[in-house]
Amino acid sequence: MAELLPLPEAVAALIHDGDAVALEGFTHLIPFAAGHELLRQGRRELELIRMTPDLLYDQLIGMGCARRLVFSYGGNPGVGSLHRFRDAIEHGWPRALELEEHSHAGMANRYAAGAADLPFAVMRGYAGTDLVAHTTVGTIACPFTGEQLTAVPALRPDVAVIHAQEADRDGNVQLWGIPGVQKEAVLAARRSLVTVERVVDALAPRPGGVVIPGWVIDAVAEAPGGSRPSYSLGVTARDNDFYRAWDAISRDRDAFAAWMDEHVLAGTGAP
Repeated sequence: MAELLPLPEAVAALIHDGDAVALEGFTHLIPFAAGHELLRQGRRELELIRMTPDLLYDQLIGMGCARRLVFSYGGNPGVGSLHRFRDAIEHGWPRALELEEHSHAGMANRYAAGAADLPFAVMRGYAGTDLVAHTTVGTIACPFTGEQLTAVPALRPDVAVIHAQEADRDGNVQLWGIPGVQKEAVLAARRSLVTVERVVDALAPRPGGVVIPGWVIDAVAEAPGGSRPSYSLGVTARDNDFYRAWDAISRDRDAFAAWMDEHVLAGTGAP
């Protein structure tokens, strides 16, 4: 069963230099607190995996902890570019970044294959795009119809990190709202950490709720507000002002470094 641990202890135990790490959560439940703790502990040479790299991955890339990014669509939602991501690609600052880009559907299918312990997933997609020449996909003939389909390799991160609203004292976790690929990421990964808004005596059924049993999770860490400036549906609100402010903060290297020193490395979190 999952251990209930303080966040610093959980990150230290589960995430190591050089790991392939997926910090997942779609629009909400993005695990900012865990990502910031990872930075405070100075992790390096990470292969970062995420369907939609957003502000958290912009911060991780800008602080130089990533050597490689496996992703689909990178951007600041509703605002524009991720400037630290862009700087790493265009100028190699603070270091060069290797890329493997996929479609949203491709990434979701890759997680599903990893969760099912299959070597790859089969889908209709990528065909007719130039992405095929620049990423890791193959083709396979359907044994029943002969149709040529796209095969995408399974994702099996060393570590999956997600955020959820609740866990019980046995380490069972429940999240609700936009589901994303959190469940699949946890099932596909070798190790997993779930941060939660609160620990409760018992999980109450929720409409659309997803329960991940404690026996597939390594550690649960209570982290109230752990998805801010993203949100946890029913618990915290999305900080839209911060998403807009990040555009200016992240454009300038010195302004970015100063903000990270004050609000992340010093442990105070987003203002």
